[in-house]
Amino acid sequence: MKEVIGMKFSVFTVMVPELTPKDILITLKEQGYDGVEWRCKETSGELRQQPVSFWGNNLCTISPNSTEAQLAELRSQIEQFNIETVSVNPYLDCSNLDDTENVLKIASQLGASMIRVGVPRYDRSVNYQDLFKQARNYLHEVEEMCKQYKIKGLVETHHVTIAPSASLAHRLVDQLDPKYIGVLFDPGNMIFEGYENHKMGLELLGPYLAHVHMKNASWKTKGQREDGSAIWEPAWDLVENGVVNWKQVLSDLKSVGYDGYIGMEDFSGVFTNEEALRHNISFIKHLLDD
Repeated sequence: MKEVIGMKFSVFTVMVPELTPKDILITLKEQGYDGVEWRCKETSGELRQQPVSFWGNNLCTISPNSTEAQLAELRSQIEQFNIETVSVNPYLDCSNLDDTENVLKIASQLGASMIRVGVPRYDRSVNYQDLFKQARNYLHEVEEMCKQYKIKGLVETHHVTIAPSASLAHRLVDQLDPKYIGVLFDPGNMIFEGYENHKMGLELLGPYLAHVHMKNASWKTKGQREDGSAIWEPAWDLVENGVVNWKQVLSDLKSVGYDGYIGMEDFSGVFTNEEALRHNISFIKHLLDD
């Protein structure tokens, strides 16, 4: 197994909705982060009238309709602060290759090495096998696009999709070239759905392990059903308080030779945006020092 050179730290801008793109670059530089992952989604006029939020009126979001001049200005700011654009993370649909290529163009203009690609949602209304076939066909097309743009497409382990676990994400990508298609391993999402022994999942992913997100969640009771049984639901939590044992995950990552980025994605809402960034990088550096 190769020696771990040293992990780097990035932030997915979905977690800092109160900051502008320039604000986040200044803050990342001040707090010792190495990279940024840009949230990419259109914000409607209606949403802009609402309070800032992670998935609504998020000020740290780039539009998929950004002009070349806007992207050139952002790239200039990125280079000014010497922050690496790790990825562009949109919310893609497997049925739309044009949207996927548009994100690849944006990523190329910003100097990103990866984008998050589409994975079908699973809500019991469509058979998994049909969704799997659709996703595999899509990913074969995306692989060719990624070769053209020299950018890697990432399937994220995410609840309410057909890839909630490492093994199901691996099943989607295992016939594709890991140079161009990989997996974003997200243990926090796997508390909601898809938990497996993390070391086993990482060993299974092998060369497809391309990126890692760091956040946490806890299970809490929420009332009772009519039959008297408890209703449990997961909720986002501080990285040190949730179910994921991040010290063990980091040890497992080290055991498989992972030396890439750890991307922060804190949705606990306990701190201000700047405080959350400071808290999370301090926490992970403490674990790595141990």
